[in-house]
Amino acid sequence: MDHLKEKVSYLKGLSDGLGINHETKEGKVLLAIIDLLDDMAEEMSTLNQVQEELDEYMDAIDQDLEQLEDEIYEDEDDDNDYDEDDDGYIEVECPKCHETILLDEEMFDDEDEILCPNCKEPLELEYDCDCGCGHDHE
Repeated sequence: MDHLKEKVSYLKGLSDGLGINHETKEGKVLLAIIDLLDDMAEEMSTLNQVQEELDEYMDAIDQDLEQLEDEIYEDEDDDNDYDEDDDGYIEVECPKCHETILLDEEMFDDEDEILCPNCKEPLELEYDCDCGCGHDHE
């Protein structure tokens, strides 16, 4: 923003050197325009400074939020190989390609192995069933 102030200062010097003054109609207009440009350059400089302060503040908030998320989600059980959502699907990360896929609960009832739709490798999942048999199914 300093370059704008420099340009306005140059215009002021140029108008002084040319002898432009308030005595003529054209002189009044030109000097008013130069004053307006000076005010605008000052305002833009102030806005730029405020924007930089806001950027720094937002970065600090972002870092604080990231720390809070790490602390909150650190306590979650990372031993689960899947998470069930409200739609009856189970979200699973493929151990081979590491893509997240959604599996229907009914897929676990079939005795066929479940293949990853991305890499076509069989999924080796360990899960506790709710069937009441007391076994861990693999």
